[in-house]
Amino acid sequence: MKLFTILFASLGLAASAFGVTPQSTHKNLPAASLSPLRKNGPSGTSALFRNPEVTRGGAVPGWAAYNEALDKNPLTAKACTSLVGWGIGDLLAQVFINKSNPFDWKRLITLSIFGFIYHGPSGHYFYNWLDSKIEGTEAKHVAAKVAIDQIFWCPIFMSVFFTYLGLVNGDSFSTIGNKIKSDLLTACQGSWKVWPIVHAVNFKFISTKHRLVFINGVQIAFNMFLSIIGSKK
Repeated sequence: MKLFTILFASLGLAASAFGVTPQSTHKNLPAASLSPLRKNGPSGTSALFRNPEVTRGGAVPGWAAYNEALDKNPLTAKACTSLVGWGIGDLLAQVFINKSNPFDWKRLITLSIFGFIYHGPSGHYFYNWLDSKIEGTEAKHVAAKVAIDQIFWCPIFMSVFFTYLGLVNGDSFSTIGNKIKSDLLTACQGSWKVWPIVHAVNFKFISTKHRLVFINGVQIAFNMFLSIIGSKK
């Protein structure tokens, strides 16, 4: 329960950090009074990200440089984003949840590398493909994307995650197979409790190029769950 509270708190913090406001506040405003980001829509820019022209204090420090990296080297930028997200997630899990055990540097490095070599790159290609096949942000489009993500992509991702951990630990393929059989459903059920809501926001408001940074903002907490279940014997 505590972990899921952290997860939903992360979603709220991520949304507030990106300047989300209820749609009703703009419902009766003329188009000219809305910020350029809100008029452009998710296809080109993300409505949830702060507009430095209208937000006190300007945009998030380093945001312009990060966007430039996404434009010039999107694969590398997203891989590094996931490296940081997975590293922070496991760090928090070890410090605050598994604090009775000695700090496991190998586990931290292992999960950070997974974020870099798989989560970031696979997310880059998967979400680009998904957005190209299902365009639009209407409810039916968002629901279809969420369903594909959670019904098809989630089990594949979790299976790769357990396989990677097993190979790093030197486990046999039979041991890895047993791990997947015993823990895949638990991992997917944990995902289904959180990510449909997160991705409803993601697919509705966030542009394709910004999906991974938004996901990692929430996933820091979810990675705490994955690091715990992944290290379970």
